[in-house]
Amino acid sequence: MPHRIGIAKQTLMRISGIDHVVLKVADLDRSITFYCGVLGCTLDWRRDDIGLAHLRVGTAIIDLLASAPLPPNSLRNMDHLCLTVPDFDADQVRQHLLGHGVAVEPAVKRYGASGWGLSLYLTDPDGNGLELRG
Repeated sequence: MPHRIGIAKQTLMRISGIDHVVLKVADLDRSITFYCGVLGCTLDWRRDDIGLAHLRVGTAIIDLLASAPLPPNSLRNMDHLCLTVPDFDADQVRQHLLGHGVAVEPAVKRYGASGWGLSLYLTDPDGNGLELRG
C-alpha cells in the first residue's frame, strides 16, 4: 500500500506546481497536430525562429522543441521539467543550490505558462533537465 515518506530536514525550497514540460520532437507540425487535434491542447504561441511551439494545457504548457532526427528508441526525449517556486528570488535560489553542490546556470528571462519571468536551469542527480521559475 502506498505511503508518504517524510523528509526530516527542512529546506528553503518549496515547489508549488509544474509550469511546463519540454519534449523534443522530430516533426513540429506533426506533433502540433497530434497534441492539438487529437488530445485537445491549444496552440498558445509558435516560435519558428527557434523551432518551438507552446501548447496550453490548463494552467501549464507543453513545449514542443524541434530537434535533429531523434535517435531510434531514445529514452531521453524530454528536454526538461519546469517547476514553479513561490516567492522566487533567483539569486537566493541559485545560492541555495550552489550551497548544496548543484551546478546551476545564471538566471535568464524565459517564457512559460505564467508568461515571461526569470528562471534557472540545472540537472538532477540522474542528468534530467530541470528549470526553476517564479
